[in-house]
Amino acid sequence: MLESVHPGWMPLFNAEHDRLVEILAKLSGEEVVPARANIFRAFEQDPGSIRVLILGQDPYPNPDHAMGLAFCVPSGTYPLPPSLENIFKELRSDLGHGMVRNKDISTWSQHGVMLLNRHLTTRPGETAAHLGLGWDLFTEAAVRFLQELKGSALVAILWGSKAQQLSGILQQATVISSPHPSPLSSYRGFFGSRPFSGCNKALLELGLEPIDWSC
Repeated sequence: MLESVHPGWMPLFNAEHDRLVEILAKLSGEEVVPARANIFRAFEQDPGSIRVLILGQDPYPNPDHAMGLAFCVPSGTYPLPPSLENIFKELRSDLGHGMVRNKDISTWSQHGVMLLNRHLTTRPGETAAHLGLGWDLFTEAAVRFLQELKGSALVAILWGSKAQQLSGILQQATVISSPHPSPLSSYRGFFGSRPFSGCNKALLELGLEPIDWSC
């Protein structure tokens, strides 16, 4: 599972070795989503190349949807999960309808965006089944590592309460927060929050290249 982790993350993985061994031992013999090969997919990126962190909460419980990147589903998925559909609605409203073509947001990870869930696994068909395993502590350490590496040269987009729990360790970053894009909370402030244009404005003010949000 760790073969594809970028070497830049290895200080984090070495420091968190015992916790990861404990978590993975608890998952031994259990069917999980995403597939085991994709559990650490978000860490395939060079951490030095990351300009934007998008924090989600939990993998999609549908094995056909979860692929190790927050909010991302395989190309050609239909119908889309409601949260992702709402993300696209806001993206179109914020930056224009031309932003969404193939609905594969994994392309964002190729342009400096880390798509990280607070919890990296769940059981098939069960939402938030692994909240007590310790993934939240590992991903907190990951965000802390990224913040220390990037300093102020980072924009963090925090969607939902679980993501916003880490705002306190992102004090050097520019933080953009809103309710989660799920149908239960999207009309409470996610729609109209304009996170994409807001993020690019912040990046430009930091002297950094904006993100190409088209997908």
